[in-house]
Amino acid sequence: MVSGFHIRPRAPFAADPAESRGRLVSEPSSPTRTEFQRDRDRILHSSAFRRLKHKTQVFVYHEGDHYRTRLTHTLEVSQIARSLARALGLDEDLAETLALAHDLGHTPFGHAGERALDQCMSADGGFDHNAQTLRIVTQLERRYADFDGLNLTWETLEGIVKHNGPLVDGGGKPLKGGLPFGIAAYAERQDLQLGSFASAEAQAAALADDIAYDAHDLDDGLRAGLFGLPDLREVPFLDGLLDEIAVQWPDLDRSRTIHELTRRVITRFVEAAIAESEDRLSKLKAASVEEIRGAGTPVVAFTPEIVGADQAIKDFLYPRMYRHQRVMRVMSDAQQIVSDLFDVYRADNEEMPEEWRDLGDGPERAAADFIAGMTDRYAIQEHRRLFDVTPDLR
Repeated sequence: MVSGFHIRPRAPFAADPAESRGRLVSEPSSPTRTEFQRDRDRILHSSAFRRLKHKTQVFVYHEGDHYRTRLTHTLEVSQIARSLARALGLDEDLAETLALAHDLGHTPFGHAGERALDQCMSADGGFDHNAQTLRIVTQLERRYADFDGLNLTWETLEGIVKHNGPLVDGGGKPLKGGLPFGIAAYAERQDLQLGSFASAEAQAAALADDIAYDAHDLDDGLRAGLFGLPDLREVPFLDGLLDEIAVQWPDLDRSRTIHELTRRVITRFVEAAIAESEDRLSKLKAASVEEIRGAGTPVVAFTPEIVGADQAIKDFLYPRMYRHQRVMRVMSDAQQIVSDLFDVYRADNEEMPEEWRDLGDGPERAAADFIAGMTDRYAIQEHRRLFDVTPDLR
């Protein structure tokens, strides 16, 4: 008999699909699925979701079959988000939906592609991957007869936009510079209450993203040879986990040690998130999702110890992985590919497929939308079609 695990009953502060604020375009309810399950399924069947398979996480597609892509990362975030939601009595389907959607707006070539597009669009509202996700699910996916986008519920759209917290203050002033283009434009169509926190399910999905990033970038970095297991002992949290593994399995080989370390990072982070979140929720005594939105602070969070460990891991990874000479060289060339493509498409939209040429927001935004939707290999293919010389991303 396995002990120590129990399924928590649904919490009163969980988002309730039966009480959803609905969709921008009214639709009949489904006899077989909740509203949040329908949202999840629409995301899974979207073109943007399929393209995540060939979008870079850190390593471009031809560097190896076992490194994370945007798709495998997304699936790992989804699993962690569901685990957190289950433990806290939240709606698992909404947490999963938001995890599956959270990276839809990412460009090819990871953050390098986003930096390039943001620079290209600097005079036209900039580019933000989170705002692009909203743009995809409300406008750019064109599959349904009755509407553009996926016509997702208010709660899903809110979670996409605000999973990292409020975007405006009590007076409606943006908290960080200005609202990203896609979010500002959509706010004129539907009020997502940008000054409040999102549901606990959205907060769980955001924390799951952090957990997956830390654990799996350590895994990929180790397997890529960007740093070694001894280097990780610079981080006290990881040093302690490696000691635990060495005591239990003194002669464990490197590959299994890496996997065991990754497992333990995820487990410790998840357990700490559950403990801290239960404590915050107990103190808040929230009786509805509206009280979560109005709490004024996140209710799903790490313990102070894990906040420190999370930051220490990120501080370790930044110079050794994200800024590693090998990664930077490839990403610099990737940024050039994105910038070159943008210049061509902005100048001559005939070079783009007809359905991307005029979406109502100008030639610059049309070019950015088209490029943002590309996979790594399609961007390379397009560059080879349009230019005599294309960087070799190796």
